[in-house]
Amino acid sequence: MKKTVTRLADGRELIYYDSVDSTVRNAVDRRPLDAVSTSSEIRHDPLLGDAVAIASHRQGRTYHPPADACPLCPTRDGRLSEIPDNHYDVAVFENRFPSLAGDSGRCEVVCFTSDHEASFADLTEEQAALVLAAWTDRTAALGALDQVTQVFCFENRGAEIGVTLGHPHGQIYGYPFVTPRTELMLRSAARHRAEHGGNLFDDVVAREEKDGSRIVLATDDWIAHVPYAAHWPYEVHLHPRRRVPDLIALDEAARAEFPRVYLELLRRFDRIFGPGEPPTPYISAWHQAPFGIAGREEFALHLELFTIRRTSGRLKFLAGSESGMGVFINDVPPEAAAQRLREVAST
Repeated sequence: MKKTVTRLADGRELIYYDSVDSTVRNAVDRRPLDAVSTSSEIRHDPLLGDAVAIASHRQGRTYHPPADACPLCPTRDGRLSEIPDNHYDVAVFENRFPSLAGDSGRCEVVCFTSDHEASFADLTEEQAALVLAAWTDRTAALGALDQVTQVFCFENRGAEIGVTLGHPHGQIYGYPFVTPRTELMLRSAARHRAEHGGNLFDDVVAREEKDGSRIVLATDDWIAHVPYAAHWPYEVHLHPRRRVPDLIALDEAARAEFPRVYLELLRRFDRIFGPGEPPTPYISAWHQAPFGIAGREEFALHLELFTIRRTSGRLKFLAGSESGMGVFINDVPPEAAAQRLREVAST
């Protein structure tokens, strides 16, 4: 992998990740951009104890542009974009409309490929490995910043999820605090250790493997299962066999096997609802241990992949119970979801 760091016209950082070491990246951003101005701030909710990012400048962000005006496509035929070069493998840059900025953290955009019509599931294993390398490198870089406590790599896919740009891409957030869901996991892990003497994540994976009914796929280095208490209609948790706190700590065997396993999961998601159905909307989220906290070694890196589509043409809405009280109601039994995800395996 070759990494090239450069700057956009307004001073934002742009990083190219290339699979060929001889690739030269010297294109200059020729857009007349003003410096980025943000109004991001973190406010703490005294009742719930969590944090909310207030980012009013995001109201003016790019919204569903036509394909020939996509800001994530490379610069070609006189049309200038966020990527000055006329092609790229993987590109990462600071978000022009960040939810978190300055002392409040950092937001980056990850472009998986220059092909506007592709999706992550269309990537080759080599391309997916390069994305994994970029996620890992950015986790290390953001984790080293004073204002960042937790790094979150994720992809929103599909208009139903709220995606405003159709180009295959994800994001990376550097939070200045430990996120609420991670706080809950760390608390549960500490309680489990005190009561049972083992690691919560290890014990959950072992229980799922012993039961078998919710296992989606298992390899030498990765295991994927539908959680016993899945919140979403189709939800898969992917764990490396050897527990590590973050992407940085993954061993070479797990890195080598990840592209095949992850691409298979994504392709199965697109087959859940049968032929002729539109691409399945999903959220793919890496859960990593926060930096500089006590109990970090108890956390287990894992990826959560889920869709809000519950059946053909119907979405799972977060209505009264979910949004008002935080109590999810799932219409699809986890065992049935796992069975369906096994049925649509590649042949």
